[in-house]
Amino acid sequence: MWLLRAVGTLVSMVLLVVAGVALQPSETVSLPIVDPAPQPAPEPPPPPPPPGPPVLAVKIDNAPQARPHTGTGAADVIYVEPVEAGISRLIGIFASHTPPVVGPVRSARQTDLRLLPQYGRPTLAFSGAAPELLPEIGRSSVNNASQQTIPGAFYRGAGVAPHNLFARTDRLPPGAGWSPASPLAFGPAPAAGGVPTGHEEIAYRFARVGFDWDGGRWVVSMDGEPYVTTDGSRGAASTVVLQEVPVFSSAFQDISGNVSPFAETVGGGRAVVLRDGLKFNAFWNRPAPESGTAFTTEAGEPMQFAPGQVWVVLVPKAP
Repeated sequence: MWLLRAVGTLVSMVLLVVAGVALQPSETVSLPIVDPAPQPAPEPPPPPPPPGPPVLAVKIDNAPQARPHTGTGAADVIYVEPVEAGISRLIGIFASHTPPVVGPVRSARQTDLRLLPQYGRPTLAFSGAAPELLPEIGRSSVNNASQQTIPGAFYRGAGVAPHNLFARTDRLPPGAGWSPASPLAFGPAPAAGGVPTGHEEIAYRFARVGFDWDGGRWVVSMDGEPYVTTDGSRGAASTVVLQEVPVFSSAFQDISGNVSPFAETVGGGRAVVLRDGLKFNAFWNRPAPESGTAFTTEAGEPMQFAPGQVWVVLVPKAP
C-alpha cells in the first residue's frame, strides 16, 4: 500500500515539474529587420500628342451656279454630302494651309454637326441654317462663324445670290487645333487587295461627282464637267474615299419645304478607297462623335492614304 502511495507521490511530482516547465515564459527571439529592396519609380505616362494647327471648316455651295469655287485647292479634306432636292454640297477642312478667301458659302446642315467633332472644335463658316437647327449648332462642338454672327467676315462677289457669298478667312475666329485623336493616316498602300481602275463616279438624284486617274492623281469632275477652281487649277485628289453611310430624313427643311437628309457618320460600314490608280474595298469605323474615322482593309489592316488632298464622298447606303 505504501508502495502505491510512493508511486502516486512520484507521479504527482513529475507532473508538477512538467507543468512548471510548460508554464515558464518562452524566450523572445529577435530577428534582424531587413529593409525591402528599393523599387524603381513607375514610368510616367507619355504626354498626349499636341494638337495640330487650327481647323477651319467651310460649308460650300456646289450648285452649278456656284462654280467655279474659290480656295478649295488648299483644303486638307473635302467632303461631298447629299442635301435636300437630290443635290450635293461640300465641306472643306482647312488646317495645313488656309487661303484668304473660300466660297461660295452656304448654309449648315445637321450632317455637319455630326461629322465635324472628329476634328476637335473647328470653326464652321456658313451662311445660316434652319431656325430649328440653330440651337443644335449652339450646343455643338463647332465654333459658330456664321454670316449672322460675324457679318464682317463675309462679302458678296460677282454672280447671283445666294451663290455669291464668300468668307474672308483672316476675319474668322480660329478653331481649336486638329484633334490628335483623329489624324489622317498617311503611308504606303496595302500590298494586296487593290484592283486597277481609271474612273469612279457617285450619282445623287440630281448631282454627280467623278474621279479619273491621270497617272498621278484623281482629277475631279462635277456633273460630267471638269472641276476647275477660280485660279484655273483642276481639282484633284491623292486619295478618294467613297464612304457608305445611312441617310435618314431629318426633322429640318430648307426654305422651299424640302426635307433635309441626315447622313450618319458615327458607326461603321463599307467604303471604297481610291489611291495610286487602284481601288480597295475597305471598312470604316467611328465609335463616337469625338473619335476619328478609322479605315481598314478587308484583311483588317489599316488603310492608309497617299499624301495630299483627300476627298470623301458620303454615299447613301442602299436600303
